[in-house]
Amino acid sequence: MLYYLFEYLEKQFELPGASLFGFITFRAAFAIILSLLISTIYGKRIIRFLQKKQMGETIRDLGLDGQKEKAGTPTMGGLIIILATLIPVILLTRLENIYIILLIVTTLWMGAIGFIDDYLKKFKNDKKGLKGRFKILGQIGLGVIVGATLFFHQDVTMKERLPLNERQVLLAENPNTSPSKLFQAEIKSTQTTIPFVKGSEFDYADLITWINPDLEKYAWIVFILIIIIIITGVSNGANLTDGIDGLAAGTSAIIVLTLGIFAWVSSNIVFSDYLNIMYIPGVEEITIYIAAFVGALIGFLWYNTYPAQVFMGDTGSLTIGGIIAVIAIAVRKEWLVPVLCGIFVAENVSVIMQVSWFKYTRKKFGEGRRIFKMSPLHHHYQKIGYHESKIVTRFWIIGILLAIISIVTLKIR
Repeated sequence: MLYYLFEYLEKQFELPGASLFGFITFRAAFAIILSLLISTIYGKRIIRFLQKKQMGETIRDLGLDGQKEKAGTPTMGGLIIILATLIPVILLTRLENIYIILLIVTTLWMGAIGFIDDYLKKFKNDKKGLKGRFKILGQIGLGVIVGATLFFHQDVTMKERLPLNERQVLLAENPNTSPSKLFQAEIKSTQTTIPFVKGSEFDYADLITWINPDLEKYAWIVFILIIIIIITGVSNGANLTDGIDGLAAGTSAIIVLTLGIFAWVSSNIVFSDYLNIMYIPGVEEITIYIAAFVGALIGFLWYNTYPAQVFMGDTGSLTIGGIIAVIAIAVRKEWLVPVLCGIFVAENVSVIMQVSWFKYTRKKFGEGRRIFKMSPLHHHYQKIGYHESKIVTRFWIIGILLAIISIVTLKIR
């Protein structure tokens, strides 16, 4: 809204300084400051409200040090993250941008699923909360919405680089040729980026057109199915990572900040040309959303670091995972998720391994055996005696390393 206001003031009255709101960098900086202030200043009020409503977390006795002391800590703190993200986004972004619309829908959609889960646990005394199948159905529904929008919406386009021989001719005729002339016209595409590979564009349509070229008209089905898998996997990974103070929020901030770099270079035609990556018009607005989201996560950490004054609950963790997945898909970097979101992947895999091995050994030997002392993975380290602050810090360090590796893929291909 402020974007449109200052745009109007600049055009009508040439108000000094109003043009600043036209710059992505200014609005992104403003967004991160505003979200940080909202989450830290109003976060305390939200925590008091949750305490008043007796939204204290019920802690199961898992035999972990310091666990009993956490009983009664307010949960559903994901509301802080959601509000501190959406308010700056509504104020500072171009709300007609399709990527911003998708991210707002994602935030509200996943936030609603998480909120219902937390609500059932606390107010209906249902320890299991929302049944798993309903969570999955919600994630599938979001995947269908995101996939169909990205495939069919007219504003979701990309520009392919001209063939090498044409680029060479243009540059030979005029070495100062504008980078914009080295790209083709905007097109609809199901292409994405494969990391570490030169000529790294991969078209999802190729998954079926090798059978018969006429099947290309059904590429949207493949595209949507893959997006459903990504959204479901990442949101569940974030949900599993939310187990000790500061782990999910800190790890997510690192991931999202890295995606912000990808969004910015993918929307800049000069950097897209230099780095030989896809140029995606319109995706620059995501940078502002990411800035607000990072500010909200860091502000939430003010109250969530050990010893936590509030837990994010499924309201926060499912929302975080959904947002990360949609941003990665929008900037066509979803194949980097296993690297960039390596912490989420490890947490997911540890649970799958633990459950699968337990069931297998129980069937074969009559008693269930475990690979880890406890899953998800962070609880395993708690069981062997690591303090949770040490676990969180080391997971953050690993997350930073994975982020650097992901950024380096821009040139190592």
